[in-house]
Amino acid sequence: MSWYYHSRDPRCKQPFGAVKTGETVTLRLEGDAGRTPQLLLDMPGRQFSVPMEWDGSCYRASFTAPVYPCRMGYGFRLDDGRFFGAQSGEAHDSDTPLLYGLTVYDGAFQTPEWFRHAVCYQIFPDRFYCSDRARFLRAAADYRAAGRPIFVHDDWNERPCDQPHGEAKEYAPDDYFGGDLNGIREKLPYLASLGITCLYLNPIFEAHSNHRYNTADYKNVDPLLGTNEDFTTLANAAKDYGIRIILDGVFSHTGDDSIYFDRYGRYHTNGACESKDSPYYPWYRFYEWPTRYECWWNFETLPNVEETEPHYTEFIQGRDGVLETWLKRGASGWRLDVADELPDSFIRGVRKTIKQYDPDAVLLGEVWDNCATKFGPEGRRGYVNGDELDAAMNYPFRDPTVAFLNRGIDAYAYADALNTLIEDYPKAFLDACLNLLGSHDTERIKTALCGIGNVRALSREEQRAYCPDEATAARAKARVLAATALQMVLPGVPCIFAGDEVGVMGMIDPLNRVTFPWDGGDTDQRERIRSLIALHAKSEAIRIGSIRIAAVGREVICVIRESEAERLILLVNAGDAPCRTTLYPALFREGPDAKRHLSLAGEYRDADGGRYTARDTLSCTVPPVSALILKNA
Repeated sequence: MSWYYHSRDPRCKQPFGAVKTGETVTLRLEGDAGRTPQLLLDMPGRQFSVPMEWDGSCYRASFTAPVYPCRMGYGFRLDDGRFFGAQSGEAHDSDTPLLYGLTVYDGAFQTPEWFRHAVCYQIFPDRFYCSDRARFLRAAADYRAAGRPIFVHDDWNERPCDQPHGEAKEYAPDDYFGGDLNGIREKLPYLASLGITCLYLNPIFEAHSNHRYNTADYKNVDPLLGTNEDFTTLANAAKDYGIRIILDGVFSHTGDDSIYFDRYGRYHTNGACESKDSPYYPWYRFYEWPTRYECWWNFETLPNVEETEPHYTEFIQGRDGVLETWLKRGASGWRLDVADELPDSFIRGVRKTIKQYDPDAVLLGEVWDNCATKFGPEGRRGYVNGDELDAAMNYPFRDPTVAFLNRGIDAYAYADALNTLIEDYPKAFLDACLNLLGSHDTERIKTALCGIGNVRALSREEQRAYCPDEATAARAKARVLAATALQMVLPGVPCIFAGDEVGVMGMIDPLNRVTFPWDGGDTDQRERIRSLIALHAKSEAIRIGSIRIAAVGREVICVIRESEAERLILLVNAGDAPCRTTLYPALFREGPDAKRHLSLAGEYRDADGGRYTARDTLSCTVPPVSALILKNA
């Protein structure tokens, strides 16, 4: 006797994937008649079993999802005492219980439509464009006069410092190029021409490092970048181009050289390091005041804050607090730095504040893992429940994409990784996830796709000296274009890290935080990425269509997006040789839209005008290390 259950097969489970609170879920287990399997249910605080009934073709059972958001489990006990299940995908038997995870979320959860249809562009402000060198040098002189070390690059095209310089004994992120807010404003025509509709800016608040994750003053722009008025002018000008701005909120820690902590006594405030009577003293966790305190990852320059301390919470989330202040100045949403280090209650408060001010404001979180299955010290995190984040930075898309194109995993493992996200996330959350290929925290995508492996295993000297040969660089470029095609076609919001579109390279930070090469770069790559962005913007199938994903052999992944008016087929070959592929409907038995009849019949064209005819099957040859996009003619 054989049993069959697959969590992504619509014959086995309805509805597909994550379910709403209180929704009825129906499961079907295939097997021989005359048996007595049981459905096992594991809900928070309650575990029980339900007999499954034979309906003439399979065993069936239904249950009602909890009326509160959670992550529950289910599996099967067979009548021989063995268990049947898996974490996801196809079930197998075992001597111990095997439970599928099931996301239960608030059915009223929605995400901003404008963001779900956006194309995002990440900017590290100091490295994008300097609008006024003389103004920057004056601000740098003021910075230095206050006793803070600062190194100013003379050449925009120099490499960022990654070693101690001057009299310093340790590396510090204190070298600057002079990119500013007005520089971003001056480059809005370029961004609009690329097809960008949303900017995600790394921190712009006053801080004393080039990355500005050590906030000194939450309510004011860093003088090296400009003024608060410059930000409002930028936001208004961007909206004229159809572009909105998301700001980076760093709320798990501040800088030690800040209004709030004032470790060096540089501010005319009563900082937590200066007096226990300071209004900011309760924000921090001192072990031995004022010299020993809790820090972010043990960096003394980054004292952790107590996010649930009432005064701090009110300062960030209250009326005219930090969140509301910047929304009033023109921001359209927030990205929460290290969201997995923020309490769930704090994130819920952030959401409530920004949605009360502007229901269309978006809230993203920096979460590197699967948001539905992430656990912390307090238990499962509530990111996808519907009352916290709208979405997250989609590293679970980025990492397997890089691995697949570098031949680290095959197409079957890649398809499973993508389908797992689709299964685990509420659709509104999935469609708003930031599909990034590179960021300020990763090596540049072209570098990552050189096939180096674990770049963190390389010494800093090896990272700095790395230069791919011509063949490796050409293959990496081809992989970047294939990755971008996946980024633009899969569900989610594509996000380009400034410079990636023109082939900028760099290892892990700070070597990835290079300046934008306004006088160079790979313009051919930029134009090809521009065309992929245009495809994303214009395609109804991508914007609102169904999704099907399947491996076609070990080296080719296929994604089909389909609306009533359009069918788009993306085939990506990670191999080094052309691959003859044949698509047929049975390949696509998994996923939210597998229950819909798939007919491949029709005429198709590729970007070069090539024609393909399909009846029951569709055959074509995918060139090596490339993406082939077919649209119904």
